[in-house]
Amino acid sequence: MTSQPYRLLISNSHDPWFNLAVEETIFNSLTKQKILFLWRNDNTVVIGRAQNPWKECNTKKMHEDGVKLARRSSGGGAVFHDLGNTCFTFMAPKPDYDKQISTGIILDALKFLGIEAKSSGRNDLVIEVDGSERKISGSAYKETLESGFHHGTLLLNANLSRLSDYLNPDPKKLLAKGITSVRSRVMNLNEIFPNINHDIICDAIIKAFFQYYNIAVEPEVISTEVMPNLPGFKERFIKQSSWEWNFGNAPAFTHVLDERFNWGGVELHLDVKDGKVNQAKIFSDSLFIAPLLDLQEKLIDCIYGAEQFSHVCNSIINMYPLHKAELCELRDWIKSSIA
Repeated sequence: MTSQPYRLLISNSHDPWFNLAVEETIFNSLTKQKILFLWRNDNTVVIGRAQNPWKECNTKKMHEDGVKLARRSSGGGAVFHDLGNTCFTFMAPKPDYDKQISTGIILDALKFLGIEAKSSGRNDLVIEVDGSERKISGSAYKETLESGFHHGTLLLNANLSRLSDYLNPDPKKLLAKGITSVRSRVMNLNEIFPNINHDIICDAIIKAFFQYYNIAVEPEVISTEVMPNLPGFKERFIKQSSWEWNFGNAPAFTHVLDERFNWGGVELHLDVKDGKVNQAKIFSDSLFIAPLLDLQEKLIDCIYGAEQFSHVCNSIINMYPLHKAELCELRDWIKSSIA
């Protein structure tokens, strides 16, 4: 890594796994540098380090619409990113790291554009509109003994209707541990600054960053075509893109499903850990119990997911062809109930 005391990185990639891998790699190799990283993702739900995607998100609809899930290494809640969001990251070694400084830089950038915002609570920036506060930015933080980072998003012209599409999970009897997102009233900055876009807000943030530290540095523009020269980046990118990191790191949870069919009632209890079923129990008043008991056994160690469960059910259907109609009905119900 370069030895200059300040760095400005700008990503032209809209891949959340790439951008989060860049962020994490830089942070893990941070020495005495103060860094500003500007980026944005497209069609992505980003969840906090301790969150359960199946509890926070409508993962079924995400899969149908080609929306990526990305788990960040910091805390906080779930957010939806499209190209109407601008993301920023500030990193600094201790004792120089101070999230009040980075928050002030963002507020200064907004002031350059004639936008008066303020910090609210621990994580948000808000604007007062008609006597009520509307959220235009959310942040999350991560610290080690040596350094810290502050990253967040600014809503410019995001499709806010998609927030409810993907951040409201299907109703489930899902007893999940972990951090639950708190929903807030949000607004886009283009409601008060119609011409705002990613380039304009990035220029303002860069200006505020340079002005605060009284410096100017050349930007380092990176993308999947112009990969960053960072030690350990390739390995982190692979990890960031993996199912194990994004889904498998979910806190343990229990999912209870129940349904009544013409041939009997079924109640399925699933204990899930590290994204896999580690215990399954089926209760039923059906007269053909043998297939259900075999299904109960075959679900153990299965990845929690509709397609994986469907494959297991198909294997049971092949074992019990005389009950194919009933078991197909059971399979379709389980598949529709699991995101």
